[in-house]
Amino acid sequence: MQAVRIHQHGGPEVLRVENLPDPKPGPGEVVVRVLAVSVNHLDLFVRAGMPGVKLPLPLIPGSDGTGLIAALGEGVVGLRVGQRVVIEPGASSGKSAHDLSGNDHLSDDYQLRGEHFDGIDCELALLPARFVFPLPEGVDPIVGAAAGLVYLTAWGMLVCRARLQRGEKVLVLGGSSGVGMAAIQIAKDLGAAVISTGGTEEKRKLALRLGADHALDHTREGWEREVKTWSGGRGVDVVVEHVGPATWDASLRTLARNGRLVTCGGTTGAKVGLTLPHLFMKNLSVLGSTMGPRDSLPRIFSRIAAGVYTPIVDRVLPLSQVAEAHRALEAREVAGKIVLVPGQ
Repeated sequence: MQAVRIHQHGGPEVLRVENLPDPKPGPGEVVVRVLAVSVNHLDLFVRAGMPGVKLPLPLIPGSDGTGLIAALGEGVVGLRVGQRVVIEPGASSGKSAHDLSGNDHLSDDYQLRGEHFDGIDCELALLPARFVFPLPEGVDPIVGAAAGLVYLTAWGMLVCRARLQRGEKVLVLGGSSGVGMAAIQIAKDLGAAVISTGGTEEKRKLALRLGADHALDHTREGWEREVKTWSGGRGVDVVVEHVGPATWDASLRTLARNGRLVTCGGTTGAKVGLTLPHLFMKNLSVLGSTMGPRDSLPRIFSRIAAGVYTPIVDRVLPLSQVAEAHRALEAREVAGKIVLVPGQ
């Protein structure tokens, strides 16, 4: 089979498409013929290398996607060869207290596919059967591939951490990004009003198409004042922040009293500051969020099947063009998700 592998960290040029032996399933495992796999910012970080983090190289990137069951290992029930499935982006032992309480993503042994162990930028993926579930009827595999990691992340931010309530106001940074587009749709489905941001007119129009009530340009100085005006001078209840230093201070200034800023990462850097009087005088909360519970994934995909959530695919490329996909995402030329198709 063909697979993308990283042997050393660097730019897109370090991504190598190689021929590897076809995997064979052991007890409790399945082999999935990958139909589509999405490209996430996580893939860029893994490829470039993360300061202070030693990754297991060589490594196949790719966290989430869809496929067909190609082979079943001994003891696997509830799945059949030829069935379309969703491949979950995370994995844990299932035995920790967090696992047993439904918060598997908080387990000490929780790991991400394509970061801590081989991912699915390949034609055939071997994985435990419990980490796939049926792709709902009517959901295109390419559209489904664009959903897993980013919708799970946005769900964790808004539902699990910020506990967003009907009627609240939400600011979504970078509404055309994977997490941004998911956050807009989840927030609207929960009954919130949404203002989003985008660095180009095309990206702002996409945010509006996804359901945002207003969209503004976060590259313009003083953009946070427009957020305050939109909210009637009060500020927003929740900020979905995943940009980091470039927007952090302004994001905090948009919050109303008792507001919550929830962050899942920082595409512009890792270090930000806090002005403590501003934090405690307004009774603000700064919340970290990583992924989300796996039992929310079937619920997310049921909303996709119902047409409530619509993952946006910017472009579809053959797996062999993975380097071009990384380059485009790194250059911020993408509105929505890039999806790779193996075997082309």
